[in-house]
Amino acid sequence: MKLRDLKSAPPTAWFGIVVIFAYAVVAIFAGQLAPFSQTTIVGMEFEPRSAEYLLGTDNLGRDLLSRMIWGARNSVGIALATTAIAFSLGAGLGLLAAVLGGWADQLLSRLIDMLIAIPSLLFALLLLSIFGTGITILIIVIAVLEMTRVFRLARAVAMDVVVMDFVEAARLRGEGLVWVIRREILPNIMAPLVAEFGLRFCFVFLAVSALSFLGLGIQPPTADWGSMVRDNAALITFGDITPLLPAAAIALLTVAINFVVDWMLHRTSGLRD
Repeated sequence: MKLRDLKSAPPTAWFGIVVIFAYAVVAIFAGQLAPFSQTTIVGMEFEPRSAEYLLGTDNLGRDLLSRMIWGARNSVGIALATTAIAFSLGAGLGLLAAVLGGWADQLLSRLIDMLIAIPSLLFALLLLSIFGTGITILIIVIAVLEMTRVFRLARAVAMDVVVMDFVEAARLRGEGLVWVIRREILPNIMAPLVAEFGLRFCFVFLAVSALSFLGLGIQPPTADWGSMVRDNAALITFGDITPLLPAAAIALLTVAINFVVDWMLHRTSGLRD
């Protein structure tokens, strides 16, 4: 992507880029931006907003603004790590299936079909109930479930490139499997894969937040936006919108990423505005 591409980006894409950049800054510098630690009890429970506690306190007396800031690092960081693992695994297996073909393609495809046939959320709840709710287990479970979608896309787009003459010429020259994938196939399918990474991050981000809301995601006392909605839901009864702030943060990032992904897909499609 070049600078002139950014200059020609529509307002929605610029909005998404600015929001993503702001979230990244907050996540990286959470320790410097948060007034308090994410676990420190600073006052009474459900204290109202004040000059000292800009968003008030939660059900245990922890500063909500601080937990919102720390939640950016925890929620976004874990979702990003999970997406990276899922994408690497799914794209790697998808490319391998497309290049090898034959029984290897059939075996991998049928295994992926079996995983896709199982409802993701229910399967994740089952696995987390069996193996525990640690962050490592959470990342592995969601990554395995989400990599199935990446596999399908990577295999589909790679199958269109594998039959091209330049790929066949590389094989006839005696180039190895890894060289063919890295130099001939991957550069020609990067656009849909990059777009899929953004969309997959949204799904992973929402899945982590949903599991945390249900009590099987990121565990206390670690700050997480999904669990913050659950912990402070009682405030809605009194007309306080504080529990909606973490939900709004989740929605805003999801919308911003979708704006950027839509622009990238439109730009690579060659269509005119």
